[in-house]
Amino acid sequence: MQTRETIQLLFEKWTKKLRLTPEWDIHLEWIEDPAWRKTADFKIDCDDRKAIILLNAAETDRENMEEMIVHELMHLKLYPLDQITESLIVSNFEEGTQGYDFAYRCFFTALEQTVEELAKCFLLEFGQNKVLSFQRCNTKKSFTELYEGLKSIE
Repeated sequence: MQTRETIQLLFEKWTKKLRLTPEWDIHLEWIEDPAWRKTADFKIDCDDRKAIILLNAAETDRENMEEMIVHELMHLKLYPLDQITESLIVSNFEEGTQGYDFAYRCFFTALEQTVEELAKCFLLEFGQNKVLSFQRCNTKKSFTELYEGLKSIE
């Protein structure tokens, strides 16, 4: 289990490595609420160039906290693109339509995949803990479970 002090040092390392500070004021905050189901999240004020990275205190012994920090900071790094794309979707599709839902789903899937891939690349190149977290895989169905009950195409 990593201490909060160690995690804070990793946070400071990565805000500098990703060139977020000193231009941004970024704070790390711990969520102690057992009902909070996320591993991490962030809040942002672009106008004031401030952000808060939220980490779930219950995850420190189960997850690679360095990976989570890099992932959330990558979201912050890509936030301007996120906002432009979201604005394009909102201005070109009526909320609740199939087109809107499709565009939103595709965008957020691509955003998460891109953020995670960039986080992995940086972590594997510059990280102290290069062991990736596979916790999310445990909540997914196996390949066999996904295809149980499908009709044979033969």
